[in-house]
Amino acid sequence: MSKVLPSNASAAGTIEACHASLDRLGTDCLDLYLLHWRGRFPFEETVAAFESLIAEGSIRAWGVSNLDTDELRSLPEGCQTDQVLYNLTRRGPEFDLMPWCASTKMPVMAYSPVEQGRLLGNPDLTQIACELGATPAQVALAWTMRTSSVLAIPKASTAEHVLENATARDLHLSDTDLERLDRAFPPPARAEPLEML
Repeated sequence: MSKVLPSNASAAGTIEACHASLDRLGTDCLDLYLLHWRGRFPFEETVAAFESLIAEGSIRAWGVSNLDTDELRSLPEGCQTDQVLYNLTRRGPEFDLMPWCASTKMPVMAYSPVEQGRLLGNPDLTQIACELGATPAQVALAWTMRTSSVLAIPKASTAEHVLENATARDLHLSDTDLERLDRAFPPPARAEPLEML
């Protein structure tokens, strides 16, 4: 996976940026290529470039990052995911973005699912993790991935960290656990602007 910056997201710029990414990564095809966020170029122009990249075999699929519901509705068909900031402390996407994505069968890709590590010291999260015999990071990841329509992309700096993250998918959070997390990290009561890091 790689991303094209909005400043490069013209038809020619998208293709050029993708080829540069392929060279840097030492590969001939990306599974997924994302528009990082909306810029000055029309979506149709960027999407046409994405489709050209698929046709030439440089990418398998395309998606977007940091787009809110209204922007997603205006996209041409073919978008495979929206990568957004989503975690226990950043629950805004739950109000309208995630229901819309679920209705169109578009998975949400959650970045920073442990809030760049800032969640790990939260006493409520730590208590639940202790009771479950898990780490706070595993609970935060399991919560983020509690539905099949959300994928999480946590950062990992060591092999042990990768293993810890991977085992989070097998952690079961009960209804009681989820209620406790909702009390500690309340869901949104109204639409909120999409946040970015």
